[in-house]
Amino acid sequence: MPKARIRSRLVGRLGAYRRVLELAEALARAPRKPGAPTIVSTFAGIGGSSLGYASAGYRELLAVEWNEGAAATFRRNFPGVPVHLGDIAALEGREALRLAGIAPGELDVLDGSPPCQGFSTAGRFIVSDPRNRLFEEFVRLLEAFRPRAMVMENVAGMAKGGMKAVFAEALGALREAGYAVRCWLLNAARYGVPQARERVIFIGAREDLGVDPTPPPPTVPFAARDAVEGLVATRSQRINPWIPATGPAATVCKSSGGYRGKFPDGERSLTVAEAAALTSFPAGFAFEGTDRAKWAGIGNSVPPLLMKAVAGHLAETILELKDEN
Repeated sequence: MPKARIRSRLVGRLGAYRRVLELAEALARAPRKPGAPTIVSTFAGIGGSSLGYASAGYRELLAVEWNEGAAATFRRNFPGVPVHLGDIAALEGREALRLAGIAPGELDVLDGSPPCQGFSTAGRFIVSDPRNRLFEEFVRLLEAFRPRAMVMENVAGMAKGGMKAVFAEALGALREAGYAVRCWLLNAARYGVPQARERVIFIGAREDLGVDPTPPPPTVPFAARDAVEGLVATRSQRINPWIPATGPAATVCKSSGGYRGKFPDGERSLTVAEAAALTSFPAGFAFEGTDRAKWAGIGNSVPPLLMKAVAGHLAETILELKDEN
């Protein structure tokens, strides 16, 4: 195939991925439609999940986050969303309802990504890590809000090895709270994210709705090179693990910023902008703080396009709202 034609096809793919992110960002910033589904986000971080819900047409009523740096990035990108900055364990259900401005049963979706360090396969499994119990705080607020649906995310390690007992306990607690719950191991690469990032996704519907949750169908895939314009991968996966010649990048974690490898433009680290693009944050998303804080925020985030797929499917199948986007 002539080089000019190859380059034309590559530029077309790069442009397609940029257009996907630009459209998602435009939808997220657009005024909410009357009757838009509502969301409260716990363990909100910098707003990866929130951006996914916003691009699917949701209206966020409250975000709960304890880290000041992450909350600063969240506030900059979601200025209209109230943020409760503090320990979720100290947030009473009644106060959370007041902050969100709703009564029990009025919320559409409660979302949460309890910290996952004790489950992470990137480090050591630590069964006794107290952060492994933070799902209990999510369940407590779930019982207070009584939303129509719930979504809880965690890393793949939650369902592996010595952590299976915690996984089973969390699933049982969600069901005991009055929800029909199912869970899946979803790879973000199947939902438009040019990164192989697996997440355990719990989706639940309040039992009185009589709905059996299902996973979102896969969307259009993109390769890592579609996300980072001008970056052509080296052939060595060992030298350059994130940007393969074809297919998605490896998982970007908060420690990835310290990596130095051989790229086509020299030996350097993966940049924050590249990591953000590979995680499906649009160019207009603003990150606050130091580079280390930015890496932590990206590495801890649920990819926005993955959550957009989950949120859109949930709206259609549980909330029974037709997606008009």
